[in-house]
Amino acid sequence: MSYVTETLSNLLHQTAFANLDYKNYIMIAVACVFLYLAIRKGFEPLLLVPIAFGMLLVNIYPDIIASPEETSNGVGGLLYYFYTLDEWSILPSLIFMGVGAMTDFGPLIANPISFLLGAAAQFGIFTAYLLAIGFGFSDQAAAAVSIIGGADGPTSIFLAGKLGQSSLMGPIAVAAYSYMALVPIIQPPIMKALTTKKERAIHMENLRPVSKLEKILFPIVVTIIVCLLLPTTAPLVGMLMLGNLFRESGVVRQLSETASNALMYIVVILLGTSVGASTSAEAFLNWTTIKIVILGLVAFCVGTAAGVLFGKLLCFLTKGKINPLIGSAGVSAVPMAARVSQKVGAEEDPTNFLLMHAMGPNVAGVIGTAVAAGVFMAIFGV
Repeated sequence: MSYVTETLSNLLHQTAFANLDYKNYIMIAVACVFLYLAIRKGFEPLLLVPIAFGMLLVNIYPDIIASPEETSNGVGGLLYYFYTLDEWSILPSLIFMGVGAMTDFGPLIANPISFLLGAAAQFGIFTAYLLAIGFGFSDQAAAAVSIIGGADGPTSIFLAGKLGQSSLMGPIAVAAYSYMALVPIIQPPIMKALTTKKERAIHMENLRPVSKLEKILFPIVVTIIVCLLLPTTAPLVGMLMLGNLFRESGVVRQLSETASNALMYIVVILLGTSVGASTSAEAFLNWTTIKIVILGLVAFCVGTAAGVLFGKLLCFLTKGKINPLIGSAGVSAVPMAARVSQKVGAEEDPTNFLLMHAMGPNVAGVIGTAVAAGVFMAIFGV
C-alpha cells in the first residue's frame, strides 16, 4: 500500500499543477487571449499562433527553454536552441530574406518620395529612445526598447541581441509583434484625428511602370549605399535585398520560391515559438515589461503620427497630389500598415485605391527601421 501511495505522490509532484504559481496561470491566460486574437480575429495569425503557443508551453513546462547548465543531463530544452538562433541574429536575418523575396519594391522605385515618408515614421523610435532613458533604462537597453516603434519584430530581436539585451528580448519581441498584429486597431484613430475628410478622400495618380532593369538594380544599389554607410546593417539590409534580387532577377526562381515559402515559414515557426517561450512568468510579469510595453506603444503611435503629419506636409507642397494617409504606412509592418491606409481611405471614398501608393512608404519603413538599428549599433560601437 505504501508503494502505491508513494508512486501516486511522485506522479502528483511531477505534474505542472504542483510546480506552477499564479503568475504562470496569468501567462497561460494571456497566451489563450493571443490565440483567440490570431485564430478568431485573424490578427497576424502566422506570427501570433506560434508566439502564443510558445508562451503556453514555457509557462506549463519551464524546462522547455532551460539552458544546458540548468538541466541534470547537460542538454538544454528544445526551445533553448531555437532561442539561441534568435540571439545569434540568424533567424531575424533569414526572415528579412524571405520578406525581400515576397516584396515588390516597384511602388517605392516609382515614387522615391516614399523614402521620406518611411524615414519620417522612424521619428517614433528616437522619441521612445529619449523617453526610455527617462524611464531609467541604460542607453543600450533604451535603444533596444525604442526600436519597437518600427513595428518590426525581426529588427527588434536583432538589435536586442547585438546590444547584449538578451534579458529584455522576450518582452521586446512580444511587444513588437503584438503591435504589428494590432495595427488595424491602433493606427486608424490616429490617422483620422490628424487628417480631414477632404485629405482622406484624395485620389493619387497611377504609379508609373517600373522596368525590370530598375527592379534588378535597386537591391544592388541599396545594398552598396546603405552597407557602405552603415556596415552593421548588412545582415538585415543585405538579406532583405538578396531575397528581393532572387525575386526580380528571374533566373533563380527556385531560390525565390524557397526563400518566400518553405524557408520563410520554417523560420517563422522557429522564431515565433522561441520568442513566445522567452515570456516565462518570472521574466515577463514585472515593472520592466510594463514599461517596455508602454514605451513601445508610444513609439508606434508617434511613428504613425509623424508619418501622417509628414504626409500632410507633402500634400500641401504638392498642392493636394499626395494623400496623407499613406504616411502611416511608413512603419514597417508589411503589408498590414499599407492595407490600413487603403481601408481608411476607402471609408471616405470606396473608389479610392491607395494600397500600391502606401506600399512605397511601407517597404521604405522596413529599410528605415534597419537603418535606425544600424545607427544605434554605430553609436554604441557594436
